[in-house]
Amino acid sequence: MGRWGRQSPVLEPPEPQPPPPIPPRTFMRQSSITKIGNMFNTAINMNGAKKPQSNGEASWCFSQIKGALDDDVTDADIISCVEFNHDGELLATGDKGGRVVIFQRDPASKAANPRRGEYNVYSTFQSHEPEFDYLKSLEIEEKINKIRWLQQKNPVHFLLSTNDKTVKLWKVSERDKSFEGYNTKEENGLIRDPQNVTALRVPSVKQVPLMVEASPRRTFANAHTYHINSISVNSDQETFLSADDLRINLWHLEVVDQSYNIVDIKPTNMEELTEVITAAEFHPTECNVFVYSSSKGTIRLCDMRSAALCDRHSKQFEEPENPTNRSFFSEIISSISDVKLSNSGRYMISRDYLSIKVWDLHMEAKPIETYPVHEYLRAKLCSLYENDCIFDKFECCWNGKDSSIMTGSYNNFFRVFDRNSKKDVTLEASRDIIKPKTVLKPRKVCTGGKRKKDEISVDCLDFNKKILHTAWHPEENIIAVAATNNLFIFQDKF
Repeated sequence: MGRWGRQSPVLEPPEPQPPPPIPPRTFMRQSSITKIGNMFNTAINMNGAKKPQSNGEASWCFSQIKGALDDDVTDADIISCVEFNHDGELLATGDKGGRVVIFQRDPASKAANPRRGEYNVYSTFQSHEPEFDYLKSLEIEEKINKIRWLQQKNPVHFLLSTNDKTVKLWKVSERDKSFEGYNTKEENGLIRDPQNVTALRVPSVKQVPLMVEASPRRTFANAHTYHINSISVNSDQETFLSADDLRINLWHLEVVDQSYNIVDIKPTNMEELTEVITAAEFHPTECNVFVYSSSKGTIRLCDMRSAALCDRHSKQFEEPENPTNRSFFSEIISSISDVKLSNSGRYMISRDYLSIKVWDLHMEAKPIETYPVHEYLRAKLCSLYENDCIFDKFECCWNGKDSSIMTGSYNNFFRVFDRNSKKDVTLEASRDIIKPKTVLKPRKVCTGGKRKKDEISVDCLDFNKKILHTAWHPEENIIAVAATNNLFIFQDKF
């Protein structure tokens, strides 16, 4: 494991425990890595559109769809993460095939009046390859679990991407110039014989078509025994954390051969295991503070100033369980699948299976807001358990002003909640609406009795179509929603 700040004993893979808090992942080996689907860019021209009168409700319209529109979808093309960079000019997606696709904001759409949210393909590269751990006889998927951008300090962009075991730092840069007229080598690159150099030449700069290059700069490996579920860049832009099911490690971006174990919840006896880490994130402004969530529905806030090993948390956020809702599935649906701190650093949101909660970092006893996402599924938990949908990990995100939050659901539905007006809307990422100027109509789910014209019965929901990954532009009302192999981009109606 190389040199470490805190040595940990060599761990054998845990034996199956009855029943684990979260069942172990199954591994699927990709037979081949297919090429990324054709990018379909359906732009919308709203120059002549009149601005409607606002009624306080969120209105969204279609902007673009990316990815192949074929019904035959390969597993490698399924999008596994979505992330805007800090100014929203770039949007990155990772897929199960180990690829990263970066989209760039179209300058013309940004300069248009009114502004439009349109993105074009900027760069595509293979981030991870499938591997095999011969020591443990385990296949390591190439699937990209998370992507995190570093803040831009110069024309070059940097991002972190991770699969189950390895984190990589990528440099994305542009090149539109080349040099020619060297003294020591020919135009084809071959080295010239010094004896044939009879005169000195001044190399000249030649303009060439713009090229975007992605090159790996660092590889952070061999630090996790279990599957990495989170990475988060610190506000100091020098360190980052990586979290797996039982441990959280702290890395320096310039050091690849050692990391510091800052959280370790692995019990001495694995039979005593009661929870696993599900997500972790650094505070947006306080470089010494981070939070992590668990499968028991708790969120712990840790301060690295208090101790080198943060096994003892500074704060614990947990809502007491309602005894009337107690059931066989209570522990499963209370597991937190994602946690995100607000841009201001005052609040955080947590997503469990049926709801999304807003917490004040100054109040640990209970959340200040709770929004049901798909409460109508509570009566169907038994069938959702049988088809494993109850273990789906939905992500959540803030808008730039911390006034709205978004998360996904089934049937390609996603939910947007306005914290100020307390209004919410259910929208659908559907191929039926990929037309210019199409305004998304709110969707409603009928749980029983007579179904209205625009409603859909809960029994008709397609649980194979699910929105797990969403992202919100940090400054504008532009959202990116991943639906299987397609990336939908929507913007607010103007």
